[in-house]
Amino acid sequence: MSPHVITWTVAVLATGGVIVRPFNLPEAIWAVAGAVLLLAMGLLSPQDALTGVAKGRDVYLFLFGMMLLAEIAREEGLFAWLAAVATSHAKGSARRLFLLTYGVGTIVTIFLSNDATAVVLTPAVAAAVDTAKAEKPLPYLLICAFIANAASFVLPISNPANLVIYGSHMPPLLQWLPAYALPSVVSIAVTYLLLRWTQRGALGQEIATDVPVPILSGAGKTAAIGIAATAIVLLVASALDVALGLPTAIAGTATAAVVLIRERKGPWIVVKDISWGVLPLVAGLFVLVEALDKTGLIRMITALLHDEAQRSVAWATWGAGIVVAVASNLANNLPTGLIAGAAVQNAQVPDPITRAVLIGVDLGPNLSVTGSLATILWLTALRREGQTVGAGTFLKLGLVVMPPALVLAIGAALLVK
Repeated sequence: MSPHVITWTVAVLATGGVIVRPFNLPEAIWAVAGAVLLLAMGLLSPQDALTGVAKGRDVYLFLFGMMLLAEIAREEGLFAWLAAVATSHAKGSARRLFLLTYGVGTIVTIFLSNDATAVVLTPAVAAAVDTAKAEKPLPYLLICAFIANAASFVLPISNPANLVIYGSHMPPLLQWLPAYALPSVVSIAVTYLLLRWTQRGALGQEIATDVPVPILSGAGKTAAIGIAATAIVLLVASALDVALGLPTAIAGTATAAVVLIRERKGPWIVVKDISWGVLPLVAGLFVLVEALDKTGLIRMITALLHDEAQRSVAWATWGAGIVVAVASNLANNLPTGLIAGAAVQNAQVPDPITRAVLIGVDLGPNLSVTGSLATILWLTALRREGQTVGAGTFLKLGLVVMPPALVLAIGAALLVK
């Protein structure tokens, strides 16, 4: 067996471990094990492995900042307060609460990224449905996963994968908005309609009407201000074409520090509850992609994409978007985005193809629970709240919701001049 085939096999098995979680072991263990195995077998040099790890620096910083923000907000009761406010506005209507939750999820995804929706919003929604005494909380929790992907290409900052696809050729904000406005509207609207239709039975349930809204503490208000300030910082950073990781990490650290100092608390109360395993998971995936790059896989994909674009831009657009969407569910959209982004940049394909690839990477993961890092973070957040969603349950919904949204969003992208 050739070294290239062995590398591909190890990468597939490691990715499969992340998706299936054999023996119920954390996702990070399988990604890191695959990277270590490649090193031990001499299929990847230590220098190349470090290069792969280094490529994820901006993602690590981004996740670190967001996880800090989420944990300090949860600790200071911001989520419980938001839950009570949302539930009181629902006025006893399960359907109205569903719409309110979807709207909030859309806003959080657009301005704070899809990973923030998974990390920050999921605990708030879990608290909201608990406050509302909803017997069937699943429809509301599913929103956090589906909207995190469906609204993740409204702005460049809405998904870290957007930065991976364009690399150093990120369009200015005023060019991005008209290019992705129509596909985004289609994606958000279609996902809402189909998700709501699949949950129509559960949304007939009764929820509490008389919900007391607690007073938000000063520390909770500070956490809210920190989250709002982070959104502004990320928008400014995006407009100035500045990498988002460091600003997010600084904003999260500053917010946590201010709150902890104000409340005279030690950092351990926040640090101990953060899901740190996400960081080695991402690092392991970056190393696996670096190993695949060394086998020439990206060069092959670049050549294929270039040839298809020469034959027909329209067919290449449809093909690239759909293939990338499916691949994101088979191998997670982070490594898929890294590979597809490199291929798109090297092949210098027309704009419609690039847009379709980005939509496939962002929206495609709504098919399976391990399609995107945001959905993996969502699963982690759910487990912390004592909730679980099986892979089969999610896949049944994804088969109904994702394909129509993807096809219509790519079609909308082709209409953009």
